[in-house]
Amino acid sequence: MTFIHTIPAEDATDKLQELYNADLQSLGYIANYTTAMSLRPEAIIAWRNLIGTIRSKMRLRRFELVTFAAASALRCTY
Repeated sequence: MTFIHTIPAEDATDKLQELYNADLQSLGYIANYTTAMSLRPEAIIAWRNLIGTIRSKMRLRRFELVTFAAASALRCTY
């Protein structure tokens, strides 16, 4: 359960609904980061563009290792 205000899927309209639908189609669920940024759909698009740009220059394995190392360094339990 989030502790920030978010827009649930049933209340999404316009661009946010498109982003939710894209998650559902590609992942089978709505990603937590998509819901967390639901008040600012343009931020979701910017985030996806940033991650896409970073990943485009790395092999998937390296990206996963970097992600894991960063999460470990930050002591992230998520």
